[in-house]
Amino acid sequence: MELVVVLDCADLDRSAQFWGEVLGYRATSSDPGQYRRLLPIDGPGIELLLQRVPEPKTDVKNRLHLDLRVADLEAEVARVTAAGGRLITDEPVREDGWVWHVLGDPDGNEFCVLQPPK
Repeated sequence: MELVVVLDCADLDRSAQFWGEVLGYRATSSDPGQYRRLLPIDGPGIELLLQRVPEPKTDVKNRLHLDLRVADLEAEVARVTAAGGRLITDEPVREDGWVWHVLGDPDGNEFCVLQPPK
């Protein structure tokens, strides 16, 4: 069995650029189809499959989201927003030693950048 995470988007090129930069992934092709595969640049890992869809994201909470665990929350949030991410939380969320921000990708899909307890 192989795990693949599928993410809906409106623009394959824009999403491939954003997620490739954020995750350190590369697109396997730039065919003008409905899908774009992204794989880790440095070896094995979970595939991110971008799926172009006509409808926009609705204003409801994602039932599944990505968590990016990092050592330096502020630096990573700055890097991700510079790449085109949108900060959703005004202040970091704190729970049981974990600290995180909720962000949105260019299509509004939510994900978290979080720092584990020190």
